[in-house]
Amino acid sequence: MTAFTKKLLRWYQAHGRKNLPWQKNQTAYRVWVSEIMLQQTQVSTVIDYYQRFMTSFPDVNTLATADQDQVLSHWAGLGYYSRARNLHKSAQIILEKFNAVFPSSLEDLVSLPGIGKSTAGAIRSFAFQQATPILDGNVKRVLTRFCAIEGFPGKPEIEKKLWQLAESFTPSNQFVSDYTQAIMDLGATLCTRTKPKCELCPVRADCLALKQNSVEKLPFKKPKKTIPTKQSYFIILLNHNNQVLLERRPELGIWGGLWSFPETEDLSQLPLRLNINANAIFQQLDPISHTFSHYKLLATPVIIRTQQQKTYCANLSNLTTWHCLSKDIEKGVPAPIKKLILKLQKNSLKTNDNQEQI
Repeated sequence: MTAFTKKLLRWYQAHGRKNLPWQKNQTAYRVWVSEIMLQQTQVSTVIDYYQRFMTSFPDVNTLATADQDQVLSHWAGLGYYSRARNLHKSAQIILEKFNAVFPSSLEDLVSLPGIGKSTAGAIRSFAFQQATPILDGNVKRVLTRFCAIEGFPGKPEIEKKLWQLAESFTPSNQFVSDYTQAIMDLGATLCTRTKPKCELCPVRADCLALKQNSVEKLPFKKPKKTIPTKQSYFIILLNHNNQVLLERRPELGIWGGLWSFPETEDLSQLPLRLNINANAIFQQLDPISHTFSHYKLLATPVIIRTQQQKTYCANLSNLTTWHCLSKDIEKGVPAPIKKLILKLQKNSLKTNDNQEQI
């Protein structure tokens, strides 16, 4: 066992996090769900989502047999929705291929949708006490600074070097669970992106970045690139029953599989999609913006009120539904869309036509 590993284990016993929800009654399933939720998301944000998720889907069977809408509704607001779809797909595979027994081999784990080498390592370490390295964002930062590794960690040659380091520091099965949690905790609580608390770090005496006064510049940041802005319109179609039209988005792409308002980049195309009469009332709202990893969306909501009884989205009838504004939304919807729906619901309670519109 290396000196780095020993110091980290001693620090963990005194200062590590040991009471997180997924650390209680630990099973492979509970570890897996938490690790997927923690991808790109902070612990403080995940806790409430995790607890609600586990209440509704306590095991592989309940998750595998659940409707995708139900799964996505529990994920709404957490972002990166492909994670939820992959959880659902993986649960079905585990049920069918592995007879609902969570696989423990690295090969089987990485074959499941959404599980990469690092997530598989965490599952094997926590759930099966199998010595397997991990390399999530926190671990990358700790190792990059401790060993003063220059270069963007996302580059293949740098990542390969970090994996080798991660493997060299990972202890035997007996200590691997504590060590894995320890190095993640170190990155999350002390060796943070900004304002790292080096004075409290258990391995500061041997940290090369600290010796070289390069802690703040490591790890190297991803080269910046300008992301484009996409402009579009959200069509908020309200019918005579105070219902709003929702459309399921394609599985691939942003908000995949979630329910949203019909979207178009060209308002002149509306007559081709919507069957509405000339008496419909159009109201354009202020644009809303939402930034994704590869572009910024600037969407203008357009409310269309119609008294027609047979208003429908002609070409997408099997992928659309009417949501009554007097009821809570139970389907999986993106956070910006949910805010708009709540705003519509608030406005629908106003009975006087002269009162303020949405």
